[in-house]
Amino acid sequence: MIAWLLLTLALGSEAGAPGASPGTPQEAFEVFRSLEGEWDGSSTKGWSDRTGFRTIAGGSVVVSTSFDAHPGETMMTMFHLDSGRLLLTHYCVAKNQPRLVATTIEPKGRRIVFTWLDGTGLASRDTGHMDQAVFEFQDPDHFSSKWTWYQNGTERWMEEIRYTRVR
Repeated sequence: MIAWLLLTLALGSEAGAPGASPGTPQEAFEVFRSLEGEWDGSSTKGWSDRTGFRTIAGGSVVVSTSFDAHPGETMMTMFHLDSGRLLLTHYCVAKNQPRLVATTIEPKGRRIVFTWLDGTGLASRDTGHMDQAVFEFQDPDHFSSKWTWYQNGTERWMEEIRYTRVR
């Protein structure tokens, strides 16, 4: 119930309205906090996944754990605020850790676009890595994420994952 209220307040009726002011990193972080719990994901690549969201470290970090996207592997994505920015670090099966920063936040966090900031475990930016992520929130029980892969100077959309809250 609390998650539903947080997301309803975060999305609000004015989200996306003409002339609405952009959302803030804090609002976007609250949207991710409202995802607490388990989610079933379905990928455009044909796989399904159970993803968990949890808030840790005194409410300062949201952790998303993906168990089934790559059989036998677990990936983790963490969201946190830093000096007025919302950051995402993705701990990838590709054995690297790209950091992305929220560069577009639509009103009340309805749509959040993260783009490349830097990364660890990469010999150079041309080493294959997740380079952009777009999160779109439809309602308190449904959202999607789209991810791009960047390698050798080329970015391409990798997949979209649609999520439904597990009740």
